Amino acid sequence: MLLTGFLFGLISSLHCIGMCGPIAMMLPVDHDNPTRKALQIAAYHMGRLSAYAFLGLAFGLLGKGLRIAGMQQQISVGVGIMMIIIALVPERIFAKYNFSKPVYRIISNLKSSLGKQFKKKTLDAMFSIGFLNGLLPCGLVYAALFGALAMQNVTLGITYMVLYGLGTIPMMSLVVYASEFISFKWRNQLQRVIPIITVLLGIAFIIRGLGLGIPYISPNEVTLFVQATPQCH
Repeated sequence: MLLTGFLFGLISSLHCIGMCGPIAMMLPVDHDNPTRKALQIAAYHMGRLSAYAFLGLAFGLLGKGLRIAGMQQQISVGVGIMMIIIALVPERIFAKYNFSKPVYRIISNLKSSLGKQFKKKTLDAMFSIGFLNGLLPCGLVYAALFGALAMQNVTLGITYMVLYGLGTIPMMSLVVYASEFISFKWRNQLQRVIPIITVLLGIAFIIRGLGLGIPYISPNEVTLFVQATPQCH
């Protein structure tokens, strides 16, 4: 299931073109120095990966607690359902309920800090932009975090989110290097496939959680996320 993180990142990057793309397009990179520009973009991506790893740590810890409580299969099914809901319910519906209101001040501070970093061209500023960008609210990042939660292991939760971030790098780098060639129409066409892939990933988590006894796809309850304890004779 770890590979679904990378796949989900690839698909999510199509959405990122529309949501985080403007941030990437405005990065204060050195256009006259290709080598420095590449280093600046790499620092930006390292910042995003660090933010995702931090979030993966938090949700991995939460998932570990749920695993100890014996909720392996239920969490996998629940994660699948949440992924499908996020894919099918329009973002404007979520915006109407303003789920981020309890942390509005934190988000406002993140955006303020992000704006200050755009005045610099240093590598640490690029890293900070990427890190803060990775912490901004995003429906598909939420879906990925549910995947990290389903790993029910701290290390796997971090790995899942890092793989998710790695999946977004190719398209986000393309945005920086070829922003003038990416039209809004093209972005909208690409984003149509996102709900389909997200639903398929959600179904995969549900099938896995059902414990149908299918090796690697839907293992039984004992081997769902942890190896069975060997029997001593």
